[in-house]
Amino acid sequence: MKNQTYRMTMLYDFYGELLTERQKEFFDLYYNEDLSLSEIAENNGISRQGVRDVIVRAEGIMQEIEDKTGLIRRFLAMQGDLDRILAAAQQIKTINYRQYENPTIDSCLEQITNAVAALKE
Repeated sequence: MKNQTYRMTMLYDFYGELLTERQKEFFDLYYNEDLSLSEIAENNGISRQGVRDVIVRAEGIMQEIEDKTGLIRRFLAMQGDLDRILAAAQQIKTINYRQYENPTIDSCLEQITNAVAALKE
């Protein structure tokens, strides 16, 4: 994946609900709200190390689940496949427009495009 923050936010999007409320809160403040460990610690009346331990534990839990399930890896692969399907559909649409002007092909391509868009949501 692109970088550590992106990887962590993907993990959180997929597996965040499996964390405790405290883990979710600290993780969100650190990665999404961009607060420092010190700021989180000060706001919660604990040590900086305590905050770090909670966040590291949350990261570890989510990474372990991803290692076992591979959901994010498969999701990202599927996104690439969907992009290739859309590109092929567009190419067929262009060929149909230039050579055949078949309304049935256009209708099928519309269905493919709509199905891919629904899967990408």
